[in-house]
Amino acid sequence: MMIIAGLGNPGDDYAGNRHNIGFMAVERIARVHRFGPWRRKFQSEVAEGTLAGERVLLMKPQTYMNDSGRAVGEAARFLKIAPADIVVIHDELDLPAGRMRVKTGGGHGGHNGLRSLDAHLGKDYRRIRLGIGHPGDKAQVHNYVLGDFHKADAEWLHPLIDAVADHAPLLATREDETFASKVHLATQPAKPKKAKAGEVKAAGEEKSNVAASAGAAPAGGDAAPAEKNSMASVLRGLLATKPKGGKPRL
Repeated sequence: MMIIAGLGNPGDDYAGNRHNIGFMAVERIARVHRFGPWRRKFQSEVAEGTLAGERVLLMKPQTYMNDSGRAVGEAARFLKIAPADIVVIHDELDLPAGRMRVKTGGGHGGHNGLRSLDAHLGKDYRRIRLGIGHPGDKAQVHNYVLGDFHKADAEWLHPLIDAVADHAPLLATREDETFASKVHLATQPAKPKKAKAGEVKAAGEEKSNVAASAGAAPAGGDAAPAEKNSMASVLRGLLATKPKGGKPRL
């Protein structure tokens, strides 16, 4: 069995916050993989299900971000789950918005949720770091992480969370590098299609035809003398066949 814990703050006031991207991710995992209903346990909202045949407990600690470790630690001790089988999904200021990194261990980087988890679990749990970008000024960080995502953020937020949910079974099989690679590929912007050789040739021919049409003589211009010359030739032929003393044969 394993735990996947998304970090955030409980309550409607925080639901759309950047700090709550971890909650958003585990909610999407539960929906995509048809987990059971959310219920209260271990000072959290939890949902149970399976990923790649592995039993998984999804968690949304209700202890507020700064005390997340208390809830996850309680569940880990009760279920006898080692840190290597605990995945924590959280917001990351030091990654550009829409980017993701996977790592095991390391420091908390000033993230209070991770600081609490370190105190209750040690540092050897697995982390899914979801980039939310940085406001550019350290003094603005508090209001930034507790501010809601903007509507424009949906362009990268939904694809990122969808990709994390779609490829979550790889976390259950401990294929973290493959998981990271697939999420990266799934969240890359679509490249513009290159024109095929035949399409380029056709476009060139069409351009040449247009240019030729533009250079053609207009009606009633140079074509008029040619018509006059042709009529003169016909008349000369008729006169040449005129019988002596008579009218021309028609």
